[in-house]
Amino acid sequence: MKDLVDRFIGYAKIHTTSDESSSSCPSTSCQLDLARLLVKEMTELGLEDPKMDDNGYVTATLPATAKGPTIGFIAHMDTAPDMSGENVSPRIVKNYDGKDIVLDEAGEVVLSPFDFPCLNDYIGQDLIVANGATLLGADDKAGVAEIMTAVAYLKDHPEIPHGRIRIGFTPDEEIGRGADLFDVEGFGADWAYTVDGGPVGQMEYENFNAASATIRIRGRNVHPGTAKDQMINSIHIGTRLAGLMPISEVPEKTKGYQGFIHLHTFDGTVEETTLKFIIRDHDKKLFEEKQETVRRAVDQINREFGDRATLELKEQYLNMREHIEDRMDIVELAKSAMEEVGVTPMVEPIRGGTDGARLSYMGLPCPNLFTGGHNFHGKYEFIPIPSMEKAVDAIVAIAKLAVSR
Repeated sequence: MKDLVDRFIGYAKIHTTSDESSSSCPSTSCQLDLARLLVKEMTELGLEDPKMDDNGYVTATLPATAKGPTIGFIAHMDTAPDMSGENVSPRIVKNYDGKDIVLDEAGEVVLSPFDFPCLNDYIGQDLIVANGATLLGADDKAGVAEIMTAVAYLKDHPEIPHGRIRIGFTPDEEIGRGADLFDVEGFGADWAYTVDGGPVGQMEYENFNAASATIRIRGRNVHPGTAKDQMINSIHIGTRLAGLMPISEVPEKTKGYQGFIHLHTFDGTVEETTLKFIIRDHDKKLFEEKQETVRRAVDQINREFGDRATLELKEQYLNMREHIEDRMDIVELAKSAMEEVGVTPMVEPIRGGTDGARLSYMGLPCPNLFTGGHNFHGKYEFIPIPSMEKAVDAIVAIAKLAVSR
């Protein structure tokens, strides 16, 4: 599996952070650097029709060696803008000993089993981490590397029976646009799997319903020495609005199927303040109620302060479950494949979303498979190498089992 690790580390070093403020596709041109590299590697592997389209979507085909369905495997190339993805410097922690891992030379950023008990599950294994200043990018460059390694293995072993395999790598998943311009009909798969999940064995076919809310508040700035009855401080109004949100329905106090209203950006001056929320719930009715909570809060602010707040509410993606429930055979196939390679399937809801959620609504049923990573979107991100290897094994097993059913 040396190629797997080399691929991942190489991909992780390429800056591919997406940008929500950009209207182009891809939202950042640096994503094309990885896209072009992948097309080059696919060409060298001898895959059919490797290409990148005008919007940075990368596709290729591994021809069938046996009669069977056409299966797609999909991952995204961008990394989250929550944390710097530039100048990523991955390193391997050999034979993890269960102690703190110092990520930076100064010792100010420490990956500790005290803070992240899941580390105790990987004692004795090799882990890949970053340097404490950036994210690692296992979300989802691990998925990209695992798909490429699995396909390379199948290409080198034509004796393994499998149907036609389609590969797709998307831009801008982290800003909710990964499936926007995906050509489902042209992709031509009977179904697909995103390889964009977390710890080994994790598999999901239901996800949050998701929306974003941007609230802008207009204030009035005058000299503070003469401000009485004239100044309107938009920051104070913004804190009042934030206080109207249910305090128990936030990410740090919810789990499982519980949804939340998450204030992730508060940017303000006296003159103008912007608050950005994401709204999430697995249940459609509760999701709609959370959106209504935000609307009511804005209405109350406008009553109290005189039409100072405007709301922009956007639906991002919906729960894929209703489009997967009629295709539970593809979920069972993946579970059987995991079991065949010694992995215990853990089917659970995604507390987030994937390209597969949108693609399922676009007519391509698309559950999500594990990559093996932990602590995505931050400097404490890590991934065990054995978990990545199991992801490759599972992809190969899915391709093989699909032709025997």
